[in-house]
Amino acid sequence: MPQLNTSTWFITIMSMIITLFVMFQLKFLSYYYYNKPEYSMTKLQKHTNPWEAKWTKIYLPLLSLQQ
Repeated sequence: MPQLNTSTWFITIMSMIITLFVMFQLKFLSYYYYNKPEYSMTKLQKHTNPWEAKWTKIYLPLLSLQQ
């Protein structure tokens, strides 16, 4: 009766475990976990007017009369 050759079992089992580990890691990386809702201070946003972004020169007619 021939004997069962078990010399390659260790490599087979170890490669199977490593492959399963890598496959599970890749599977878990594809999931998107939502962050826990946390309280955050709401910052007051300054609403800017379109003319505040530009530099405008203000002409004062009273100053132009003085020399």
